[in-house]
This record gives sequence, C-alpha cells and structure tokens, in this order.
Amino acid sequence: MKILVLNCGSSSVKYKLLDMETNEELGSGGVEKIGMKGSFLKHKRQDGQKVVLKGEILEHQTAVEYILGVLTSQKHGAVSSLDEINAVGHRVVHGGEKFNSSVLITDEVIQKIVECIDIAPLHNPPNLAGINAISELLPNVPQVAVFDTAFHQTMPDYAYMYGIPYSLYKKYGIRRYGFHGTSHRYVSRRACEFLGLDYENTKLISAHIGNGASVTAIENGKSVDTSMGFTPIEGLMMGTRSGDVDLGVVTFLMEKEMLGSSTVSTLFNKHSGVLGVSGLSSDMRDIENAMAEGNERAILAMKMYDYRIKKYIGSYIAALNGVDVLIFTGGVGENQVSTRQIVCDGLSFMGVKIDKELNAVSRGKEVLLSTPDSTVKVVVIPTDEEFMIASDTLHIVTEG
Repeated sequence: MKILVLNCGSSSVKYKLLDMETNEELGSGGVEKIGMKGSFLKHKRQDGQKVVLKGEILEHQTAVEYILGVLTSQKHGAVSSLDEINAVGHRVVHGGEKFNSSVLITDEVIQKIVECIDIAPLHNPPNLAGINAISELLPNVPQVAVFDTAFHQTMPDYAYMYGIPYSLYKKYGIRRYGFHGTSHRYVSRRACEFLGLDYENTKLISAHIGNGASVTAIENGKSVDTSMGFTPIEGLMMGTRSGDVDLGVVTFLMEKEMLGSSTVSTLFNKHSGVLGVSGLSSDMRDIENAMAEGNERAILAMKMYDYRIKKYIGSYIAALNGVDVLIFTGGVGENQVSTRQIVCDGLSFMGVKIDKELNAVSRGKEVLLSTPDSTVKVVVIPTDEEFMIASDTLHIVTEG
C-alpha cells in the first residue's frame, strides 16, 4: 500500500510518499512560502536526486496540486498515476480532548477539528486546508488524521491541570495538552525494540530536542507528563520560544511596552529563546561557532538551553520514581554532542554514564550511548513521524 503523508503549516506543506509493503520512501519534499513571493517546491526523488520547481503557489490546494503533479510526473515522479496512492495521512496538531488516537477522517471528525481551532488558531486551519485539498483532488482516497496531542491524553488530571479556577478549564478547555506526541510515541516504541525491552513494562524519558523541544515521561507505554502545555510555548527554552516564564513578566511587559496580546505572543514565540538571548540566531550551528569565538551571550544561551533540559529530565525521573531509558531525538538531540554530554553528566548522581568517545562521533543514527555499568540506558533514536503517521493510516484503513 502506498501512503502519502502531509504536514501542512501556515505557509508550507511537507510531504512523503511511502510504500508500506517494502518500507521504501518513494519521494519526499515540501512546498515553501505559500501565498508569498518566491514560492517553490523542493522534491527528493527515490534515487536521492533533488529538484526545485518554482511557481506562484497562493494557497494550500495549489500546493497539494503541485505535490501530486511532481509525484506523478514522468521525469521526477514516484508513481505512474494518482490511482496508486491508496491513502493519505495528515499530521493534525491539536485534537484537544476530543481525540486520544488517530482516526479515519469523516465529516464529523472535520467538525471536531474545526471546534479545536480556538485553542490552535495557528495550526489547525492549515491542517484542515490540506484535508480539504485532498478531498477535492482525491475524493475517493481515504484520509486519516494523526494528532500531535493524542499520545498525551493518557496524562492524569493532576499532571495536566493548571492552578487556575476550575471553571475556566470547563469553559475553555485550558489545560496541558502537550505536543510532539507522534515523535515521542515513535521513538519510545522504537527504543524498546532497539534495546529488546517490553514497552508496556518500561519507564522512559523522551527528549525531543530541536528548534521546537519537549520532554515526555512515559510509563508502561503511556505518556504521564510532558513539558509543552496549552500551547507549544511552555517548557524548555527553544530556538525562538521562551519556554517557561513567570506570567508576571508577560503582564509587566504588556503594560510597560504597551503591547497587545498578538504582539506579546509574537515576542515570546518568535523572538525569544536561543535567538532572543544570544541576539544571533536560533540555529545551534551558529551558536556553537559563536561560542568557539568566545561570544558570551551565545555561551549563556547554550547554558540556559542545556540546563532546562537537564532540569526537566530530573523532574520526570522523580515523577516516574526512577527511569530505565533516556532517549535523545530531534535535530539537536540526534546531532549535538555537547548537549547530550552535559545533560548526562548532570545525571551522574544516579549512576548515568555514557561513552564519551562514542557520543562524540554519534550523529543522526540509532546508538546505545550508555556504558555497561550505567544504571540507565541512554540511546539516540532518530525520529520518524512520517513513518508513524503512515503506520497509523495503514492500520486504520486496512483494519479499521
């Protein structure tokens, strides 16, 4: 079965076509700058060759048309016709409390995704645009929604509730939802397969660390706590997001700088984090280069970034009453040697030990970093959200 995976953002659509019978990637890429000047599609063929196609792409349906066109093109395509695409799996960011698993998309499901727009105004509308585009262009192809928030619906109430009037939770659904759920679910399962452990009898902490970042505590296959909250801004310091900040700072700045809610949201989401502290970049490669040159703000940003990760992992060890496996994933988790080393050194009090030489050369591949005498197994597991989405889609379409 050939499954197309779509991840629609506000101005982009990422895609991957997978043959689930052979576990092959037939083609992948993304459309960038939708609705802006200079929009383009970047496509990677099955043979690894990359092509860039420029055009005027004003909205998501046109972007999906471009994607379907390149996938079926004689020169760059992966299939001879659209009839070979058996199903489409969509990443949907927010399912609220309405969805605790992936689902076949129906009119009722679409309506429930619409009802979640209030709590995900930046994410759910483009996700819906992708669903509607496929409904228009491939009306007979089944579609599946895979929610970022669904994996975290197993959190107990004392972990997901905020200390605000309970009436506001009932009225607006204000609570911790968590994100990156598809990634945390994939790497936690894969880590247990890699290590030969029983997923439903293991305590894991998954650190998805990249420009966006979150840590999740997983007990016996279920998420029991996660660092992102009502929105993806809470928790770790990220590339451009502040992470945890005193709410008093927000109201103080709104008053002193005369900022409206939209502007203050942009400040904490787009101009804070590593970028805001360093004043240089949200790209860790730029930060590391600046650190090597002695840039003090870059050094401070990196220290803050690493410290938050270590602190959250430590708190989740307490929440789990111990941990069996620590997983690093995401762009930084898979590739940044120094962050993994610093975080693990900070857990040496409980017997965490990693092979420093192995850590220094391990980038972007599955590897066991911990030494034989370490009390916790430490692994790097590259995430594969597209495969997880495709797997869910295959299961739902074939087995219901």
